[in-house]
Amino acid sequence: MISFKRVMAGTAALVMSLGIAACGNSSSSTSSTEDESFTPTDNVEVADKATIADIPEGVDGTIRYLGENDLNPTKANPEISTELKLFQNKGGAIEWTRCTNQDRFDALAKAIAANQNVPDIFKYEWLSFPAQVVNKMFQPIDEIVDFESPLWSGTKATADQFVLNNKHYVAPLAYDASALITYNKQTVEDEGLEDPYELYQEGKWTWSEFKEIMDDYVSGADADNPRYGINGFFKPHITQQTGKTLVSFDPATSMFASNLNDPDIEAAQNFLYNLRKEGLVLDGWIGSASECFQKNCFFYGMGAWAIKPGEEDNWGIVPMPAYDKDPQKITTSDMNAFMWVRGSDKKDAVRTWFECYRSARTDEEYKQTNKDKFMENNPYWTDEMYDVAQSVVSDEYFMIFDYAFGVSFKLGDRTQFDGNQCLTDALYGSASTQDDEGVQMTWTQVRETYSGTVDTEVANLNKAIEQYIAEDN
Repeated sequence: MISFKRVMAGTAALVMSLGIAACGNSSSSTSSTEDESFTPTDNVEVADKATIADIPEGVDGTIRYLGENDLNPTKANPEISTELKLFQNKGGAIEWTRCTNQDRFDALAKAIAANQNVPDIFKYEWLSFPAQVVNKMFQPIDEIVDFESPLWSGTKATADQFVLNNKHYVAPLAYDASALITYNKQTVEDEGLEDPYELYQEGKWTWSEFKEIMDDYVSGADADNPRYGINGFFKPHITQQTGKTLVSFDPATSMFASNLNDPDIEAAQNFLYNLRKEGLVLDGWIGSASECFQKNCFFYGMGAWAIKPGEEDNWGIVPMPAYDKDPQKITTSDMNAFMWVRGSDKKDAVRTWFECYRSARTDEEYKQTNKDKFMENNPYWTDEMYDVAQSVVSDEYFMIFDYAFGVSFKLGDRTQFDGNQCLTDALYGSASTQDDEGVQMTWTQVRETYSGTVDTEVANLNKAIEQYIAEDN
């Protein structure tokens, strides 16, 4: 087995957020801490609009959530979220059952099997669909979400990616870009380079422009101060700008298929291979944009959490560059959604939570509220940066998800590969990574190494789906 720990150790931890502690007991609280002196803050007022109905009188409005992190305010995030405040106004509350990522599905399966303390909602993640739907962890959401209504119609194209047997299992509530490209505008000015933001504004932000900027920057290095083009979490995103994923899905048949032989995926992997071969990729985990720039690396690909400019900084943000052959507006999305757990009977409360969350991210007044909350905690982000981050998760962009992560634990769980990344991560990154012996595989070698495993896991999934549909009809 090939090791990719130097590059992927932090990335896999970010993507999968795997913990090490055991699941705890259920507890209802406003904080994940045990400090009774903690009080949440409510610095930004949330208007209570009448477009969402209150939870009906006499109906239990408390929903149980099983997950790693509290949805209520915490010491680390004391501000009450817009969606939670709105939900509270409608008569709702969240009771948190503490669990780690490592044991999350075991805890959920035990609760469902015992029919005791069954959570109502479970945060959507890659492994939730299709593998855990087929394992009968979740129930369809069509009876509580009307995808023809104004609130939900904009999500239907995404929701239709999560259908089995003509039933929807995921209601998209909001999106975050899995990674953005950050750069230092001062470096652009000092080096006389093209500004990526201006290229993005002009519709010219593509792989070729992306690489040309890195080539120009790196070529200006002297012997004592090497330069690099990019570091971070970007390899799956570049590949997915083709509109293709490693595993494809046919909603008409509910069947999945390996897509490793697709020529556009091969083109993307060859592009990434050449970036690394030409010395443009800075290997290793770097946890912030600031640290990346200090290492003479021009681009940093990572989520907004790692983009923390200081008062003197002048940074820019752009989406992932588009595929030159077929430019599209595509975002590799971290979707905010909750699965409705099989056995939950809190239909009214779960529906209201979904509506509050969706409204909090789409209503214009609430969007301004969210911006105010964000800017309070990120005072040196510019309006330009914020607008780019929001534009790439608008309805103008197609939200793409690779089913490969959700086919099985064999493909999507890091503990079943090398402990730092899952096999699907290795598929995306192996052709642009050197292992500990300095070997860099070609995409052809990567495909030959792992295609048998992918084929087997997809075949097993399809058999399980056929059985699931037979029992569901």
